[in-house]
Amino acid sequence: MLGRRWWVPWLWLAPTLILLGVFLIYPALNTLVTSFLDRDSSNGIFDLIDDPSSFVGLDNYQFIVENPQPLRSDTHSALLNNVLWMTLFTAVTVGLGLAVAVLAGRVRYEAVAKSAIFIPMAISFVALAVIWRFMYVFDPDVGTVNAVTTGVGLDPTAWLQDTGSPQTVLTDTGPDDLPKPFQVNNFALILVGVWNWTGFTMIVLSAGLKGISTEVLEAARVDGAGEWRIFRRIIVPILSPTIVVVTTTLIIMTLKTFDLIFVMTGGRFKTDVVATLFFKEAFRNGEFGIGAALAVVLMLFVVPIMVITIRRFQLQEETR
Repeated sequence: MLGRRWWVPWLWLAPTLILLGVFLIYPALNTLVTSFLDRDSSNGIFDLIDDPSSFVGLDNYQFIVENPQPLRSDTHSALLNNVLWMTLFTAVTVGLGLAVAVLAGRVRYEAVAKSAIFIPMAISFVALAVIWRFMYVFDPDVGTVNAVTTGVGLDPTAWLQDTGSPQTVLTDTGPDDLPKPFQVNNFALILVGVWNWTGFTMIVLSAGLKGISTEVLEAARVDGAGEWRIFRRIIVPILSPTIVVVTTTLIIMTLKTFDLIFVMTGGRFKTDVVATLFFKEAFRNGEFGIGAALAVVLMLFVVPIMVITIRRFQLQEETR
């Protein structure tokens, strides 16, 4: 019966396939084509059909690599800032989330503590950026952070700027011909992201902790294992699949970071990441070819991570 009506499943799938084609597949292909066209080509495939001479090959990618106009679009700095976000933000957020999940489970007011830490997740990134932008204001009478630093005898700091000051001990490290991402303003922005996402990691890892048998932990304590050893040898290995999922989610999130940086600094003072630089190149400077190339680079960062994660899930399912 189904053989004679082979079109029925496709009829049910058609709405989903149409939506995927219009809002996912076509934009991705159009962006890829645009990245190989003149910088002012905004219609991608249609521009190529109308004017085949608009094809410029890898020129836009060469612009990203050579970075010939750093005062307008510092592509090297944006790429390094993305790497800094991926490594520092992810490590600190996962570490804090795991620590809070373990420690909060040992107190009677666990629900209250977790709710307080999770509250920032209910705030949009734009609202969050506005709040912290006020907190980083230079004037101690307005900015909470400088009110604290001046209260302990330190000078106020322009946390979101980089005009000779503030700097960190790491700022001057690395080859002289490369931009330095280790500036106070980048760390200040990452701190906001950590404050927002620690609640997410805490909730996910806490759910994983609840799944660990208390009998296993009690047996380890009876055998004389200390809490630190139990944490390293039992809790972390059992939670490793969950930690991988959380880490992957955060890495993908950092690669898409846009609104937080756009609202707080607008990418000024060398705080650009690939997403903010793509927006400025495409929609402010009208350089659609370069903007599309930056978008493709961002996609190339995300795809391998997703492939590795999916493959890991498949291996886990095969071993069960």
